[in-house]
Amino acid sequence: MPERRSTDLRLPGVLDAGRRARDLEALAAHGVDVLVVGGGVTGAGVALDAAARGLTVALCERTDLAAGTSRWSSKLVHGGLRYLAHGEIGLARESARERAVLMGVTAPHLVRPLPFLVPDVAGRDVTALAELGGRLGDAVRVSVPGGRRSLPGTARVTAETVSRLVPAVRPGRGGVVFWDGQLVDDARLVVTLARTAAAFGARVLTGATVTGVDGEQVSLHVDGAAVTVRAGVVVNAAGVWAQQLAPGVRLVPSRGSHLVVPAALLGSPAAALTVPLPGSRSRYVFALPQGRGLVYLGITDEPVTGPVPDDDPVPSPAEVEQLLATVNQVLGVPLVPGDLVGAYAGLRPLVLPESAGTVPGDATADLSRRHLLRWDGPVLTLVGGKLTTYRAMAAEAGDAVVARLGRGARRSPTDRLPLVGAAPARALARVDAPARLVHRYGTEAPVVAGLGGEPVVEGRPETVGELRFAVLAEGARSVADLLDRRTRIGLVTAERAAATGLAEAVLAHRG
Repeated sequence: MPERRSTDLRLPGVLDAGRRARDLEALAAHGVDVLVVGGGVTGAGVALDAAARGLTVALCERTDLAAGTSRWSSKLVHGGLRYLAHGEIGLARESARERAVLMGVTAPHLVRPLPFLVPDVAGRDVTALAELGGRLGDAVRVSVPGGRRSLPGTARVTAETVSRLVPAVRPGRGGVVFWDGQLVDDARLVVTLARTAAAFGARVLTGATVTGVDGEQVSLHVDGAAVTVRAGVVVNAAGVWAQQLAPGVRLVPSRGSHLVVPAALLGSPAAALTVPLPGSRSRYVFALPQGRGLVYLGITDEPVTGPVPDDDPVPSPAEVEQLLATVNQVLGVPLVPGDLVGAYAGLRPLVLPESAGTVPGDATADLSRRHLLRWDGPVLTLVGGKLTTYRAMAAEAGDAVVARLGRGARRSPTDRLPLVGAAPARALARVDAPARLVHRYGTEAPVVAGLGGEPVVEGRPETVGELRFAVLAEGARSVADLLDRRTRIGLVTAERAAATGLAEAVLAHRG
């Protein structure tokens, strides 16, 4: 194993084994104002909001940060064009506002502008509708604070530009380009939120399962032992598993799947190829370029029946066929199943309206992405919504918690609160570290670089320093934490196998 360089890790919100032990002891002894259940983007956002208001907070997650739905998204911070298509102007405006906050204040190092190409070979009626939608989205964007300069505007482009942006598209025709935001990594956003909450004093406990709530007494199962703690309020942010604490909440889980293909097969695109699903005016398949020579094809929207499984879902053969067939409509050389190097799927916690009599088994794509906020005794359930609007959802929950407890700041400060590592673009440009690390760790990138620059897998960009930093500062406790969430090496099966031995060595040496 490569020798580790000595680096000072006196950073805000460090999550390591020592802090976890101290936090667990303090939680059992003193309790908290707010105990948040669920370590996804919603739960981490609520923990930060409550802690930043001056409340004592514990975040309890049964496995690991971003272990569920929050790591299986399309990694987009979007302005809600699809909501406009459904007439949900308010939701589109909220999405555009929250996108501007993320890009300008909260996490500018984690979000970048991404062009979306709709080629004319998909049909001129398709690009005409895309242009109209894009310009409506531009109008919404410029109407929100910070939105005017956050992204370029929608424009028609030439055949030459189409070939430059996505070389694999059949040549000879132009298209339309609109812009949106792309996260470098959804799981990294969650980890960064949790660390920022910890910097404000929140106790972040992974491997802590909430088994019951009885008044102010919360039962936990941690490291093989039963623990009872006191909490003034419990916020249930468990996503598709929320019904375990709130049986009356009506959820319709929906599976969204993505395929992972080498970027070279699409000519190493510089834009997200956007192709409408046959027969739909509001659903698209995206070929989303990533930062490590890969492209993600997604996304599907399939209803899920029966009990919600604890294991990660997987794309069905029908979803694989649907995604490939849709994108192949515009490619010069079609993709085939043998081109896939990986795949992933996640479950969306869609909320069924109270007015609905029965579950619309084939209509999850048409359910609103609005969230639900509901009290059941001392438990406040926050479920639904979208990754983009996590902060607004958390602020609404924070308002409800402050009103119930009668203490804490009445207004959320998180719309003007940078996360750990965040800085304005000019400051990020001056950070003395490889650009790839700056885009993932912001101002903390030099610390990560100082922990070792050797590759985890030959030919891949992830470094041993990233694994060490995950253990020393980000609460990673297992190989899955390291390879599937702190880094995304696990998305490619062969690379995960190649990296496992080094990940085990890093854990054995505690970094």
